[in-house]
Amino acid sequence: MVATYCDETEPDYSALRLAMVRKQLESRGIRDRRVLEAMRVVPRHRFVPEVRRYAAYEDMPLEIGYGQTISQPYMVGLMTQMLEVQPTDRVLEIGTGSGYQAAVLASLAREVFTVERVPELARRAQQTLYELGYDNVRVYEGDGTHGLPECAPYDGIIVTAGAPHVPESLKQQLAEGGRLVCPVGPRGMQHLIRIVRRADGFCEEEGIGCVFVPLIGADGWNEP
Repeated sequence: MVATYCDETEPDYSALRLAMVRKQLESRGIRDRRVLEAMRVVPRHRFVPEVRRYAAYEDMPLEIGYGQTISQPYMVGLMTQMLEVQPTDRVLEIGTGSGYQAAVLASLAREVFTVERVPELARRAQQTLYELGYDNVRVYEGDGTHGLPECAPYDGIIVTAGAPHVPESLKQQLAEGGRLVCPVGPRGMQHLIRIVRRADGFCEEEGIGCVFVPLIGADGWNEP
């Protein structure tokens, strides 16, 4: 028999997750059943610093250190839905951060590759993902604006930081039929852009407004 640990002072995170999905995602139009189920299961609080775990399932981004944030749950759900991840997909994430978005993607895709420029965050995310058993995620340190050409092509690419434009190198690493989702615009205000690679070029559409930390790198913003 497996012993069960229970701390009555600790929040019921499973109930908070269910409420998060119902109130923040379903009520705002997130309809992809696989995305909703993944976000009901992935323990978001494990990707948040302990001092902020009380707010892990609230409707807001949270600081995770080094000037970075874990995105608002709705934004994670929306961007993941826009990516249309299939079970056989290979997905690239730019901006690992806490590792939460990678865990959601790992619940949906065959393989996830994620790149983080801050070494401490990359190591922390890798450790959390390992502890939770997400063995189909590979974490890399480096300039995410270059993508990860050695593992390309990808069926999906998601950028979790605001870019002045979609880096051309990322577009070129998409497989035919692949989808790319990226916040694009000036610092302080972006719009979600979705790009699909077709045989004859790229098809682009614009989504809602959003605010992300800047995408720092050779094909992004300079250091502040």
